[in-house]
Amino acid sequence: MSFGFLGIQMGFALQNANASRILQIFGADVHELSWFWIIAPLMGLIVQPIVGYYSDRTWGKLGRRKPYFLVGAILASVGLVLMPQADMFIAFLPALWVGAGMLMIMDASFNIAMEPFRALVGDNLRTDQRTAGFSIQTALIGFGAVVGSWLPYALANWFGVSNETVAGVVPSNLIWSFIIGAVILIASILVTVFTTKEYSPEELHAFENEHHNTDSVEILEEEKSSLLDIFEDFAKMPATMRQLSWVQFFSWFGLFGMWVFATPAIAQHIYGLPITDSSSSTYQDAGDWVGILFGIYNLVSAFYAFALPYIAKRIGRKRTHSISLIIGGLGMLSIYIMPNEDWLIVSMIGVGVAWASILAMPYAILAGSISPKKMGVYMGIFNFFIVIPQIINALIGGPLIKYVYGDQAIFALVMSGVSFLIAAALVSKVKDVDDVIQN
Repeated sequence: MSFGFLGIQMGFALQNANASRILQIFGADVHELSWFWIIAPLMGLIVQPIVGYYSDRTWGKLGRRKPYFLVGAILASVGLVLMPQADMFIAFLPALWVGAGMLMIMDASFNIAMEPFRALVGDNLRTDQRTAGFSIQTALIGFGAVVGSWLPYALANWFGVSNETVAGVVPSNLIWSFIIGAVILIASILVTVFTTKEYSPEELHAFENEHHNTDSVEILEEEKSSLLDIFEDFAKMPATMRQLSWVQFFSWFGLFGMWVFATPAIAQHIYGLPITDSSSSTYQDAGDWVGILFGIYNLVSAFYAFALPYIAKRIGRKRTHSISLIIGGLGMLSIYIMPNEDWLIVSMIGVGVAWASILAMPYAILAGSISPKKMGVYMGIFNFFIVIPQIINALIGGPLIKYVYGDQAIFALVMSGVSFLIAAALVSKVKDVDDVIQN
């Protein structure tokens, strides 16, 4: 059911680890990077609630959710192939513009694909199965991201594909990594499309009549037909979702800062390069190593995801999520004091623990407070609290580095660590309506 997420996250990891480097190769200034990345959360803000709304109301030969993530995968693959090769369009537009446009296409497409996958798990699993279901999904996300993050390094160091860049041209190892990622994305999505059964609207309605909890009662109402009802659903969101929104805000503010500024921050703070360097061989080595580090935190998250259901059963979902965020926050903060690039592996282990929990626990907590017939639209609305903090970070991240941090990009990662710790404290305010602790 979740196998397609392997490919989605492989593409997403390639983007996260390498988009900043590619845009810098095409001429973007480090202080402007977060502005290019603002495209990603904006696409999520617009696309995901609409996709969620319509996927709740779709039923055809392919099912309810599958048509959306199939289309999203195809479009994302196009963006993956063309982004690192944006210089081929230089006769028509500057490569930087084309690269930013491909980033927009990828982000919109990943958003089209991701939330229907989240809703599919919510549709198909009982309350007592959802922690395990989202954890398995997180594990597949982790394994896909490891492959995507490590691929450029592997091609350059194990297969001899060049990682040298000249005159604004993206290194060959990145180009081939993105092409391979596009192929695997399509293949993994097709596995889910052809092997997974979806419950019909009638079956879901029958399940809903058999069992729903009290927090869901307020949103059990006759299905409506207007897209504008998204705004009404937003106003009527369950209390649990409102409480989780603040946890999500600080979690994703921190993640966005790491994704955008990890390469320039580590190149400057650990490798000793000037912040303006984006073309030297040492900078490309730093970028490849950041990919390895991103793969490590995703690998840790994949294995930790298997432990999450057992930990949550023992100490509760809330405490599990809070402790995981604290570990991640300390890991992020430790980057500042690490003596060399090898020690950053320790930092990424902590980040991986937080990442696994961020991908699983909020959704497991949320799903129990939502009516099945509203699962898609509320999973889409829940994405507001992922994209809004990213938009804010995108607007202020670059100026903070320039005017507050004294051109020291490492402090963007320090701020990410602080954000994780704030999110951990806010978990205590969340009501998990069906969390049963068994000692």
